[in-house]
Amino acid sequence: MTIGIGLLGLGTVGSGVAAILASPQGRHPLVGDLVLERVAVRDLQRPRPLTLPPERLTTDPEAVIDDPKVDIVVEVMGGLEPARSLILRAIAAGKPVVTANKAVIARYGQEIAAAAASQGVYVLIEAAVGGGIPIIEPIKQSLGGNRIQRVSGIINGTTNYILSRMADEGAAYADVLADAQRLGYAEADPAADVQGGDAADKIAILAGLAYGGPVERAGIATEGIDRLEARDVAYAAQLGFVVKLLAVAERVQDDGPSGPPDGVALDVRVHPTLLPKHHPLAGVHGVNNAILVEGDPVGQVMFFGPGAGAGPTASAVVADILNIAGIRQVGGPQAGLDPLLAASSWRHCALVDGSLSRHRNYVRLSTRDEAGVIGRIGTCFGAAEVSIQSIVQLDAREGEAEIVVITHEVREDRFREALAAIEALEGVERVAACLRTL
Repeated sequence: MTIGIGLLGLGTVGSGVAAILASPQGRHPLVGDLVLERVAVRDLQRPRPLTLPPERLTTDPEAVIDDPKVDIVVEVMGGLEPARSLILRAIAAGKPVVTANKAVIARYGQEIAAAAASQGVYVLIEAAVGGGIPIIEPIKQSLGGNRIQRVSGIINGTTNYILSRMADEGAAYADVLADAQRLGYAEADPAADVQGGDAADKIAILAGLAYGGPVERAGIATEGIDRLEARDVAYAAQLGFVVKLLAVAERVQDDGPSGPPDGVALDVRVHPTLLPKHHPLAGVHGVNNAILVEGDPVGQVMFFGPGAGAGPTASAVVADILNIAGIRQVGGPQAGLDPLLAASSWRHCALVDGSLSRHRNYVRLSTRDEAGVIGRIGTCFGAAEVSIQSIVQLDAREGEAEIVVITHEVREDRFREALAAIEALEGVERVAACLRTL
């Protein structure tokens, strides 16, 4: 029995999916039952490495969804619209969907899940987070018996490549970004990657799955690496740390009298982070991704691998197609299935007020090189009840100095109170950098 596939998009990932379907030899036997029936493209005349019959190509994505030969719709076109509307159209037609679109799922996952549940069809999203790394299904199923305490990860390959180069070579951010664009690791407009938006989309999805309900994407505090200076990467190394763009979802407070009704309070955020060199995520280099899940009773489990690109992402897309195809072949029921966010019906997830969250911090201060400045800085931290782990002067020249402070864990509002007082001090020129620390 053959299963018809309708492909929305034939870019990097779409071409990778088509290539797998065109060469089933040596793969799972079910791959040979998958037939690429229709493909939506932007330009019919564009040269492509894989030759497809012209009658299977169309510039009308709705025609792909509506084709009676198409049993499963695969959305790999990206963007919010028309991708969202096309996914909903496929669901309304009773067709299961596989998508790699993290932006749509992060913002409209609840709407899509409700529509899929109503129609009794699958929407599978393994390729939306982590490229070729299997993470969605393990969180939903393999780790389902755990009380997840924290999910943290390096989930953007572009920024990890840039930070790895900055650490290894002492290169400036702008120079490495230009190289990344030339090599195809970064887009011509890299904003979604370097400003943290891509990672925020992905951690929103992971948090929703790990903790049992949708997480408000707009509420995720997001900071990228576009303002990071090479000197902070170098100072971090001197102090025994590496800098990574980390996406974190952490349980702060369970449901109960002081927590959200029938729910859990979460601290979900994306920001450059100083990791101790012995941390499991510290050794993840280049364009690789890694996701660390910490739970009870499993402890720490890390998922590592290539996080983007045609091959890895297409691998995850085809895995989801095979998952659906396998159920269809054995005649399994679809009603009552888990369409997308398995936990969406059993818990409310609330994001904590960022000013009340607790973190360790790295601060670099530009000061005058004069006696008493470090003492006054320490006094300001003490007055705000911020405990200091270390305070060192790392550079001094021509009457100016740079002082780096690492704090113990402290509530964010107290830390900001201390910084405001320090900025007003005689002898302090500016707060030059402020990063989170694990």
